[in-house]
Parts: sequence; C-alpha cells; structure tokens
Amino acid sequence: MTLKHKWLLAALPFALSMSVSAATLNIKFAEIHPSGYPTVVAEEHMGKKLEAASNGAITFKMFAGGVLGSEKEVIEQAQIGAVQMTRVSLGIVGPVVPDVNVFNMPFVFRDHEHMRKVIDGEIGQEILDKITNSDFNLVALAWMDGGTRSLYTKKPVRSIEDLKGMKIRVQGNPLFLDMMNAMGGNGIAMDTGEIFSALQTGVIDGAENNPPTLLEHNHYQSAKYFTLTGHLILPEPVVMSKTTWEKLTPEQQTLVKTVAREAQMEERALWDAKSAASEAKLKAAGVEFISVDKKPFFDATAPVREKYGAQYADLMKRIAEVQ
Repeated sequence: MTLKHKWLLAALPFALSMSVSAATLNIKFAEIHPSGYPTVVAEEHMGKKLEAASNGAITFKMFAGGVLGSEKEVIEQAQIGAVQMTRVSLGIVGPVVPDVNVFNMPFVFRDHEHMRKVIDGEIGQEILDKITNSDFNLVALAWMDGGTRSLYTKKPVRSIEDLKGMKIRVQGNPLFLDMMNAMGGNGIAMDTGEIFSALQTGVIDGAENNPPTLLEHNHYQSAKYFTLTGHLILPEPVVMSKTTWEKLTPEQQTLVKTVAREAQMEERALWDAKSAASEAKLKAAGVEFISVDKKPFFDATAPVREKYGAQYADLMKRIAEVQ
C-alpha cells in the first residue's frame, strides 16, 4: 500500500464525519414567549414539518420563555449564527431597518383585519424583503400576528387626560417613546422581563400590549385596568440567521419559506382563540376592560405619524387603500 493510499484511508473517517455534519443542520429557535403561546405553538409545528420534509437533514429545537435571552440579545446571537431562528418585535428591528417603522406607526392600520390583509399581500412581502436585504444579517420569512396593543395600568385610563404623566413601559424604539409622550404619558423603555417587578415596585404605572401578554407574564397582578386604545397593531417577523440560510440548499430554502408561510396562517387562528380566552381569564381575575374614544389618541399621535412617516407617505397611502 502506497503512502498516498494510507493517507486516504486515514482521512476517510474524518471525511465521512464532515459529510454527515454538513448534511444535518440544527436549528435552535429562540422565543421570548412561554410554551403554549400561539407564536410558539405555530413555530413548533413549523419545526416538525421541517424535520419531516427534510428527512432529518434539518433538526429543530424550540427554546421558549426567553431562556436564551431578551429579544435584543437573541437578535445579536442570530446575527452571528449562534441562534438560527427567532421571532422578533418590529420595535427592535425599526432602528436598524427604518422601513419597517411604517408598520410601527400608531393607528396606521384601521383594525386587526386590515393589518392581516396588508401583511398577506405584496406590501407585507416588500417589508420582509427589506429586512432580508438590509445589513441586519437576517432573512425575514413570514409574519406572526402580535395582536392589537392597548394600555394596561394600575389606575384606570378612561380618557386621554387620565394618561397624563403616567410612566408607561414601551419597547425600546424612539418612535414608541414619542408615541407615548404624544398621548400624554411618560414613555419608559425596558425589556419585557423587567416589567413585572417594575409594576410591583412602582417604577412604572403601566405598560402597553395585548391581553395574552398581560395574562401570560402575570402583569395583571399589578395592572388591573385594560384600556382599549388599539394604538398599535404589530405584525412580527420570523427570521433566520443569514449564516444559517446560506448553508441551506435552494430546495431547503424553498421548504423553509413554505412552512414559515404556513405557520403565519396557522398562528392567526391560534391567536384569535388565545386572545378571547385570555380576555375571559383576565376579566375573571378582576381586570376591567375599558372602552374609550380613540379619536383623541389618534389626533394626539398625528405629529408622530408626520415625523416618522414623511418618507413613507406613498407606502402609508398604499396601506390605507388596502381593503
């Protein structure tokens, strides 16, 4: 046996192990929401489909409940490929990919149904493409429905005057801080994980989000008033690390896009059921749901739409025209 043959035989196990590891792609999916939450359930189903359709070439593991860090920390991990997939709030994407701020605009959508029509259509795809083609180093695949955000507070807000001076938690985006301040509140940026203790200790007087979040994160224990302002209706992109995306074959990339889109549709049915159930549980736990005249809130945030929406005037017009 020649030296060359001996070298080839010695190298064979290494070459085989390389081909096996190259063929198997392990996807870690990070979620801030707990197990059983609509986004988590739809994403887990997506993972099962990926594993089955790829014949095990792709494996999928969900890390729910923020165990891999805050949304900001997870994005940073996804950007370097340490986390392969996540679902992320647009509030965090906005400062890096300014075009998504059009969806972050207060009252840009008439209602929940309008938002869904927009994300399902060409505008929704355009915004996903803008995230993908930015310097974010993430590939945006689909939209999850993050629900309609309203105010929840320790003291009731029955009119815009009641909000004056209240310290309200918002996501860390200048647009949301300006929005809250325009409505008369005092916007305070903090991570989701900090809200519970901040409400208890009086660091904040309230926050703004949807009924499932108020329930699942136990914020209702301190904030007993839910004022239906509906100021934000935020879709949330499911993203994959570009590093991971580029390891997929073209067929696998198509598969990932397909199952992500299916998850988009599945999550919304789960969301509607969860939202209704959460509202019933919150009411049973003593949370008062307050209907309010939205027009003063809409009017108060007009300067915010003008400030942040000037460069998206055409896009906002197209959104308004979606029936």
